[in-house]
Amino acid sequence: MAKQDKGVLTGKPVTYPIPSPAGGVQMETFIPWTLVKRGIRREIITPLDAPQAFTVEAAAERTKRKAAESTPLIRALGLAHYWQRLLDEGKYRSITDIAAAEGIDVTQGRRLLRLTLLGPVVVDNLLASPDVAINLESVLRRVMPLDWRAQAAVFTGDVG
Repeated sequence: MAKQDKGVLTGKPVTYPIPSPAGGVQMETFIPWTLVKRGIRREIITPLDAPQAFTVEAAAERTKRKAAESTPLIRALGLAHYWQRLLDEGKYRSITDIAAAEGIDVTQGRRLLRLTLLGPVVVDNLLASPDVAINLESVLRRVMPLDWRAQAAVFTGDVG
């Protein structure tokens, strides 16, 4: 915790001097909440008379964060694009070198690097709807054509 945030956990007002042409002005801000540690998580406790809009907004934020949790598919997409950038910048000569540095099998590295060939529409659809049926293994096992329209058809199920 930073030194300037001393009043955060205690709930005491924190005063910051704001410089002005006529001298310093003391401004005091008090936000009625308490930060409580529950295990490894921290929760904000608000007073009972908190506005209803705040609780609705907090619930919406919680739902949005839950939906954006990192799944193996999202992590693999990020890793594959990171490896591709390393190859493009010349930091590694091949996926074999990257696999050796990461301590994984070359075949697994090549399978993950295939994710960089997915079209932007397919990636957006995979990230926008984290469906239980679409997981990393099912994406890696599919035959991915190089044409982005054909990929979109494969991942939406239009192709038999």
